[in-house]
Amino acid sequence: MAVVWAGGEMTVKDVCERLDSVVAYTTVMTAMDRLFKIRVLDRRKVGQAFMYRARLTEHELDCALAANAVRSILQQDGMDQSPSLSLLVDTVSAQDPSLLDALERLVREKRRAHEHTESG
Repeated sequence: MAVVWAGGEMTVKDVCERLDSVVAYTTVMTAMDRLFKIRVLDRRKVGQAFMYRARLTEHELDCALAANAVRSILQQDGMDQSPSLSLLVDTVSAQDPSLLDALERLVREKRRAHEHTESG
């Protein structure tokens, strides 16, 4: 993805050239096709080749991956989710303790919005 973000719209061949043949053409082609199928890349046909471009920014992809990971952890039916939430808080605290204040503020805002929705 870093190559596509840096290069804009690119063919598989373009990506391979940027990678200096570190990865086989077929491997890059398969990876880019899979990224297209999961809607991370867009593509259009130009002659015999596909031109690929990033559908998401790096930040958007990071957020989507993080959201999927959190959803996956919290969707474990019948399991106590407290350890998962505790791990999240511990991780946030280890990264930057001031983020705990931001997390607490976001929780308060969500609660208020949820209460407003339920009462309205």
